[in-house]
Amino acid sequence: MAAAPKAIALDFNGTVSDDESIFVLVYQELFAELGKPITAEQYFAELAGHTDEEMFTRWLGEWDPALFDERVARYMDRVSDGSTVDEETRAAIRFAAARVPLALVSVSMRREIDPILDATGLGESFTAIISREDVTRGKPAPDGYLRAAELLGVEPQHMAVVEDTAVGVDAALAAGAKVVGLTHTLGAERMRDADLLAERVDVALMEQLLCSS
Repeated sequence: MAAAPKAIALDFNGTVSDDESIFVLVYQELFAELGKPITAEQYFAELAGHTDEEMFTRWLGEWDPALFDERVARYMDRVSDGSTVDEETRAAIRFAAARVPLALVSVSMRREIDPILDATGLGESFTAIISREDVTRGKPAPDGYLRAAELLGVEPQHMAVVEDTAVGVDAALAAGAKVVGLTHTLGAERMRDADLLAERVDVALMEQLLCSS
């Protein structure tokens, strides 16, 4: 990335909240109970990063709001205490928020995001939070990141995005943003289209982004 961004947008699941392994377990439980078991490898290869509607439709052939509510309940039982956001990530977000406006852009519902932000005290760090309710199309469509740029008051090309899935990278690139691809979820090869690769969100990454020239 040649120039320092004027704003930063972060994906939520797997990026701010280290919870992809929890999503795998919840989906494995639900799909097995429905007679359509899924392996972790299949989850990451076919579903990770998509909206819940897309994941249910791809694997079960239909969207079931009641089943989605059950998925949310099982997920929140495991994460609502904020334990999926470690201290390094919290420090990185506070470091960046003191220097540029931040947005959170997620395919999750707001009821899944707010309890975690409340538990970690990070809610005030974000100028804008874009959840599944706020856009017509979820990732890989660019809608969420275009909305983030609008709310942060910057052109998309002046915004850096941090993502942990290829679907999210595609969404950010389609919006015209520069993208950091985190490698800990899918590996470096699957994230190769990103402008920069990093292992995780930490202060060192934010320093690297914000001190670019």
